[in-house]
Amino acid sequence: MSNYSIQVHSGRYDIYEAAEHSTNSWFRLCPERGGIVISFGSNGKELLYLDEETLYDSNANIRGGIPVLFPISGQLAGGAYEWQGTSYTMKNHGLARTASWTVAETDTSDGAAITLSLSSDESMLASFPFPFELRFTYRLKEGRLTIEQQYWNRSEAEAMPMYPGFHPYFLADRVDVAYATDASTYYDYNDGNIKPYRGETLPLSDKVESVVFLDAVRGDIAFSPNPEYTVRLTYDELFRYVVLWGVKGKPFLCVEPWMARTDELNRKEELVYVQPSEAVRTFMTIGVDIRNS
Repeated sequence: MSNYSIQVHSGRYDIYEAAEHSTNSWFRLCPERGGIVISFGSNGKELLYLDEETLYDSNANIRGGIPVLFPISGQLAGGAYEWQGTSYTMKNHGLARTASWTVAETDTSDGAAITLSLSSDESMLASFPFPFELRFTYRLKEGRLTIEQQYWNRSEAEAMPMYPGFHPYFLADRVDVAYATDASTYYDYNDGNIKPYRGETLPLSDKVESVVFLDAVRGDIAFSPNPEYTVRLTYDELFRYVVLWGVKGKPFLCVEPWMARTDELNRKEELVYVQPSEAVRTFMTIGVDIRNS
C-alpha cells in the first residue's frame, strides 16, 4: 500500500482529501469554495478550526480553514481604490476566497499533492483590471502542509500589483499566547500605536481588531495554541508581515502571513508587482511539534 492517497468525497461540494499514512496526517480542501483548506491534521491532531455552517452557506464568508487572500490582504478604505485614474471596488481580502477553483492535477509521487487553478473572469476584471492565473499546489509530506504558489500575470503589457496572504484559523484552547519570532515591534490596530515585542504573551482576547508584527527578518513564526503542541509557519521573504487576530470566547487563533499591510492598494508603497507574462512563485509551510506526554 502506498504511503500517500487522495480521495474525493462527493456531496453538496466535492471535498478532496489527501493523506500521509505513516504520520497519520491529512488535509481536506474544497475547490468550489475559494480553494480553501478546511482541515489539516498532523500526527493525528486536527490543527484547524472550521465553522461548517459558514462553509455550506454560499452567501457567507467561511469562518475557519485557510482562506486564500488575493490580490489583496485585508480591507480597502471605503471598499475601493484608484488605479490610473479609474476607481474600482473590491471586498475585504480580495477575489480568490469566494471564487470556484479548478482541480488541475493530483499526484502522490512526492507526498500527496493537489494542484488548483483559478483564472480571472469578467466579474473579477471589473474589480481588478489585470488578467491573472493562480496555480496553488497543496502538498502533504512528512506531516507538514506546504502551499506552493504561482501568481501569473496574463497581461502582455502591464505589470500586475498584488499583496496576497493567508488567513489560517488554528484551533486554540487559548488565544493569548507568546510567539517565537525575531520581530521586535508590532502595530496595534486597536489604538493605532507601534509597540515593542520581547517574546511576551499577547492579550488578543482583550482586543477587537488585529495586531501585526512589523519588522521580522526571519521567515518563520511559532506559537502554541494548545499545550500539547507547537505550530510553526515558515514562508519566504515576500511575506513581510504576520497579522494576529482572535475573538474572546472562540476556539481559534488566526496567524496570517501577508505580503503587505491592509489598504496597500491605496497607499501603493509596498506593492508586489508581477511582470507581464511572468509569475511570482512562493510558498508557505505549516508544521507541528507534538510534545511528549
